[in-house]
Amino acid sequence: MDHLPQDTHMLVSAVNMLLRDGEFGTLEEVCAYFDRDLDGLKAELASAGYRYDEAQRRICSQDCLQ
Repeated sequence: MDHLPQDTHMLVSAVNMLLRDGEFGTLEEVCAYFDRDLDGLKAELASAGYRYDEAQRRICSQDCLQ
């Protein structure tokens, strides 16, 4: 993969795949590799109802973390 998808839902799927498959250990590493701003990415995810769970190393919907 040479870039992260622009569509938020595809982005969630792609990042979760990269984390699950062990290509990257954290969201910070994904952002650094693809030259994306971590805070900007988290804001984009939040606006679409997603959140990064550091303990589980995955992005999920806001309500899955409660």
